[in-house]
Amino acid sequence: MELRHLQHFVAVAEDQHFTRAAERLMVSQSGLSASIRALERELRAPLFVRTTRRVTLTEAGRALLAEAERILAQVRAAHEAVAAVQGVVRGTLSVGTEQCIAGVDVAGLLAAFRRRHPDVEIRLRQTGSGALGEEVAAGRLDLAFAYRTQADTDQLRCVPLAGEPMYVLCHPGHPLARGAVAPAPADVAGEVFVDFHPDWGPRRATDAAFAAADVRRTVALEVNDVHSLLDLVGENLGIAVVPRHFRHKRKTLTALPLKGTAEVVYETVALLPPARSTSPAARALMTLLETGETGPDVPRQG
Repeated sequence: MELRHLQHFVAVAEDQHFTRAAERLMVSQSGLSASIRALERELRAPLFVRTTRRVTLTEAGRALLAEAERILAQVRAAHEAVAAVQGVVRGTLSVGTEQCIAGVDVAGLLAAFRRRHPDVEIRLRQTGSGALGEEVAAGRLDLAFAYRTQADTDQLRCVPLAGEPMYVLCHPGHPLARGAVAPAPADVAGEVFVDFHPDWGPRRATDAAFAAADVRRTVALEVNDVHSLLDLVGENLGIAVVPRHFRHKRKTLTALPLKGTAEVVYETVALLPPARSTSPAARALMTLLETGETGPDVPRQG
């Protein structure tokens, strides 16, 4: 089994199409097909179900994909580690993040990183915390900024960034705003809720807070972006329970602390692989974050 066989396999699995994968890899389609057949012969199992429109993974293909991605990530890390010993950070930095994460200015941090390490290609993926944790553990992401969903494991470690209490956002004409009293979960159980997809950190934190208070609620308006949530609350179509830093995003809305919950309910972390598997680029990014060297005067790498 050669590394190129695994690279070809992963590309076809990602594109679900031989022609597109061949174009991306800049190899002939016949050569790509031959590489996949060689891999299937060695493993004695079909890896793809082929149709005229697309290809999908077999059960054996799905089992191989996770291991192939991990192997290729380790190979990249080995190349980057050698370069780092020589004083140069290069290669690829794959970062994941939730929207509007507390404790880090992702755009500013990546801009500072690019100024210092211009030879590194930056890739960014935005999704929910559960998916981000899985992708870091699988080696598809070098690190991610997310809501804490678990303790450290042998494949994933969490570096704390920030912790916040939860606030209720509502229209200024809503009865909660007129009362101006911090509500408890039981006080808003019957309200119409606007909230994020269940994998987003703020939704997980809110669900946990209401479960701890033994209060059931129904999310009637589910969104996948912050602006839609603020717009719906701004039209008085529902209320939202969000981390404290959201209260600054729409000054016209009323923000009230959610009473009766822990002081720190929403905790954001940096998700990384074990220290021995952390790429030099990810370590360099964390160093910038920890030292706060994200201003425009950060020197370029020589």
